[in-house]
Amino acid sequence: MEDRAELDSILPYLPILIGSSRCLLWPSKVVEALEAMSKGPDHSQVNSGQVLSIAISDMRASLSLRDPLAPFSPQGYSLFFDELLTAADSTKWFAEVIPPLANLLLRLPSLLDFHYQNMQAYGYGLRILGPQQPGMVLLSQELIGALLACSLFCLFPVSNRGVKHLPTINFDQLFASLYESYSEKQENKVRCIVHYFQRICSQMPTGFVSFQRKLLSLEYPPSQSSASYPNADFWTKSTLPLCPFQVYSSGLIEDHPTGALEVDFANKYLGGGALHRGCVQEEIRFMISPELIAGMLFLPSMADNEAIEIVGAERFSDYTGYASSFRFTGDYVDKRSVDFLGRRKTRIVAIDALCSPRMNQYKLKYLLRETNKAFCGFLDQSKYSQYKRLFQDNGLSAGQLHQDNKHDGDISRNEVLLNEAPSTSNETNEGGSRMEVVRKSDEKGGQFMDPKNCIGIATGNWGCGAFGGDPELKTIIQWLAASQALRPFISYYTFGLDALQSLAQVSQWILLHKWNVGDLWNMLIEYSSQKSRGETNLGFFAWLLPSLPHCEAAEPAN
Repeated sequence: MEDRAELDSILPYLPILIGSSRCLLWPSKVVEALEAMSKGPDHSQVNSGQVLSIAISDMRASLSLRDPLAPFSPQGYSLFFDELLTAADSTKWFAEVIPPLANLLLRLPSLLDFHYQNMQAYGYGLRILGPQQPGMVLLSQELIGALLACSLFCLFPVSNRGVKHLPTINFDQLFASLYESYSEKQENKVRCIVHYFQRICSQMPTGFVSFQRKLLSLEYPPSQSSASYPNADFWTKSTLPLCPFQVYSSGLIEDHPTGALEVDFANKYLGGGALHRGCVQEEIRFMISPELIAGMLFLPSMADNEAIEIVGAERFSDYTGYASSFRFTGDYVDKRSVDFLGRRKTRIVAIDALCSPRMNQYKLKYLLRETNKAFCGFLDQSKYSQYKRLFQDNGLSAGQLHQDNKHDGDISRNEVLLNEAPSTSNETNEGGSRMEVVRKSDEKGGQFMDPKNCIGIATGNWGCGAFGGDPELKTIIQWLAASQALRPFISYYTFGLDALQSLAQVSQWILLHKWNVGDLWNMLIEYSSQKSRGETNLGFFAWLLPSLPHCEAAEPAN
């Protein structure tokens, strides 16, 4: 590895070392421990949760990891594997899962070497994707499995993660919480994780997952590949038409039947409480698709102008319930097709809403923050050069595109969608490798594009619930962002929320009257101004359409 910049950025956060020959390696005592475990419980004596926790402590000592594990984590490992699992399932885990996981960990240095040899030249190598640094990391599912095995064994160094605003990555808190404050939801979160390891040890998946940090540039002029952070005037003057709006009173975002960018109601720290006690929308998604957890290793917290998009994460578990009622219900076979990079066509975008905004959410500053956050997540950066070029071809300069936007109406949504760069092809029979296809895609300005699919937005009550946002407000904000991002549709899952019973009627009324983005934004601003001044107690829908059956909106606390 001649150019080690990517590796150097992540190396302090990995448990492996660089030897004298500049090869990645484990310390010798760790190799001995893993080799013993790889030969099975009769050889290693690792045949219970209690012994596993001792083996974890020994390996951590061999790595000179001085930060203590969470209190009660050893008891958590023992509780789950020795008491909550049946004797038969526990025996199977230590005989059929721990040995292959140990083998996978032994191969981590070579998996990383192979990864950098293939990805480094294209800029998609594993590295810290830091704040205000747009970029992408492309990992094989096998490498992700090895990294998550490090999490299970609590082998990642954590002493400097707080300084970099990186989320939790080891599983000690997950198991400690199980013992310290037992709950069925926590047990079932662990069951999802354990099932993932059982699956990959039975048959290792061969695809890839990409992790992308997206941003709206705070600098002007922005780079050639990034849109700038819009001001209120941008939204006021936008004449782009609103995209079609579909309302689902039941169903789940992850089960959306057609191609869509699925919204993760995220914490600013990716994964939120997934590895702690959290068990709402984001945490559940990370449990049923544990490959998402890999992003927590190298993606620091999001700023107001940032979002994270993950493509290709496979789903392994089925479930029922939510929060305290969450239950793992068994295996899930993910039948989604794959793209030319070997990524499953599951696209997830993490956007973090304001927490407990109360009456502040009706102020322009915060309306703009939320709308731009959603816009950052929804904008397809791979099409941005085409998006910009089309506006310029219609007489709009680069500066006007970001600051004025008054000629938006010269371009229809269909023009932009139909004038994408030609496909970089799902057919790779011209003799080029997968990464050669990526290179050609980049040269055409269509990084990782799949233009045969028009990808809409599948979302729901983002920033509501525990975050305390106004669901009517958040619905409109997401519609504005999806429309401005030229998404062909938004599918909204209300989860039966009473406050959104009239959503379908309101959205159809707005579409019938052919409002554009600026029209709806200006109406939202007028409503919010009245709400802030105490001139209305109505929700936005009833305020907009007084003929609707309505009651006064619940008043947010000051």
